[in-house]
Amino acid sequence: MPTLNFKGKTFVQNHHLAVKYHQLVPKAELSLTDKVSLHDNLIVQGDNLKALKALLPTYAGKVKCIYIDPPYNTGNENWVYNDNVNSPMIKEWLGKAVDIEDLTRHDKWLCMMMPRLKLLRELLSEDGVIFISCDDNELANLRVLLSEIFGETNFYSQVIVRANSRGQTYNQIAKTHEYLIVYTKNPETELFELEKDSETSDLNLNDEIGAFNVRELRNRNPKFGKHNRPNLFYPIYINPKSEDKDGFCLVSLTESEGFTEMVEPFNSQMKESCWRWGKDKVTKNTSSKTTTSNLVAKKKTDGSYGIYEKYRKTTFKPKSIWDDNSFLNETGTIELRELGLENQFDFPKPKSLVKQCISLATSEGDIVLDSFAGSGTTAQAVLELNEESGVERNFILVEMENYANELTAERARRVIKGVPTAKSELLKKGTGGTFSYFELGETIEMESLLSGENLPSFTEFARYLFYTATGEEFNEKNIDTQTGFIGESKNYEVYLFYNADIEWLKTNALTLERCKSLPKFKGKQRLVFAPAKYVDDYTCLEYRIDFCQLPYEIYRLNR
Repeated sequence: MPTLNFKGKTFVQNHHLAVKYHQLVPKAELSLTDKVSLHDNLIVQGDNLKALKALLPTYAGKVKCIYIDPPYNTGNENWVYNDNVNSPMIKEWLGKAVDIEDLTRHDKWLCMMMPRLKLLRELLSEDGVIFISCDDNELANLRVLLSEIFGETNFYSQVIVRANSRGQTYNQIAKTHEYLIVYTKNPETELFELEKDSETSDLNLNDEIGAFNVRELRNRNPKFGKHNRPNLFYPIYINPKSEDKDGFCLVSLTESEGFTEMVEPFNSQMKESCWRWGKDKVTKNTSSKTTTSNLVAKKKTDGSYGIYEKYRKTTFKPKSIWDDNSFLNETGTIELRELGLENQFDFPKPKSLVKQCISLATSEGDIVLDSFAGSGTTAQAVLELNEESGVERNFILVEMENYANELTAERARRVIKGVPTAKSELLKKGTGGTFSYFELGETIEMESLLSGENLPSFTEFARYLFYTATGEEFNEKNIDTQTGFIGESKNYEVYLFYNADIEWLKTNALTLERCKSLPKFKGKQRLVFAPAKYVDDYTCLEYRIDFCQLPYEIYRLNR
């Protein structure tokens, strides 16, 4: 498989591992909920690289759908490289806008994207899907980078999205499209199909069962015929007198009273073909009335009869060109205006584009992540799609800019509460729902336990320790402060004896009394974190304890 070499790659390819964990600080005054929680819809303000790392303890392997719209790197966006990578060359890049004259702009963009994509992959579930919007500026680089990180076999599609109806007329060829790159974590992942609406549905006939259309039962593939599918070459008999108002007649496998016309699978050149169904399936799909039968006959224009299957499928596979007007970039601008948030963001993505991505990848209870949240289109897409489909999904949005509250979160507030002046009835009444707002706090560093500075809360430290030690999802609902229990992994019950007080840390330890106070042994080894221990190894063995001293022994155990 080809790999991509670029300036700085050596320094950034493992940078995601060096990014420190940050506390996630709840902001109740900016949230729209009575109970701020990391298990609610989330809006996180902060650098997305740090935020993605902070989300790992709770959401690693849990996100079903990722949609991101990173900078296109056109040279006109003035995005800034700000990752604190330990490299003299990269340190020179910090804080400088990337413009069209920058000869290293592609290198900088790749250095920015690589660690973020690696963390996004860790957050993605095994059957998850990632959608990335881009244009020609980084398309080729992005494809190779994604294949390197996700695997070439996990490439699903390069969708062409008609984003500009007039086209960019300043080019020699007026470009009208952008791209949507689709990768999965597992090549066995299957996308959902899209629901047909009144415009896309071809089910223009009705019977007692419901809407349908017809397609010929004869196999139209010239490779197949009586010579290699003899079991699919047989006569079907028609009852001409049973013709209904739509011209459909009953069919049977046996020649009997009324069933006098015989049809065999010959093509228009009178060459032997074959049916698509075997006799058993034909029998199961015929009945005594044309309005309840899924296999019927109908006279053609030349007077002969054709045999037709009624198909009733209400979904369809998306095509690789998305050209609906609702996907145009100008639609995104109109949607912000309808919310009363116009002139606050350049080139917002239309919600229909994001909705379609979410529909293809998610179902009940799934999580959608957007780490380049911008104007908050993804939040609106999830909230409206939940209301329209009756399927509940959660969103996680990450935005570092100052407008994270005033635009990104405000958009979600207005969609939830409703906008009285909106034209859309759904937007007018509001979707309902909640979200919790978080900011990135201090880093969680073991050195701080020695100095007593910036000590994390018990819950944040437990979140960090549990994930770091086990690599599994942490759920704060499992915490029992009386016993110190913080969660159970595949191999361990995990306990933490800690208080965000340096004097407490200096004077507390794992004692015999604490060993005896642990809940009854249930078969799993106990992993206990404490500042010190005042019991010997034999006592730890007796109580099935693996002891880890704070702050020195924070490590990921073999599992």
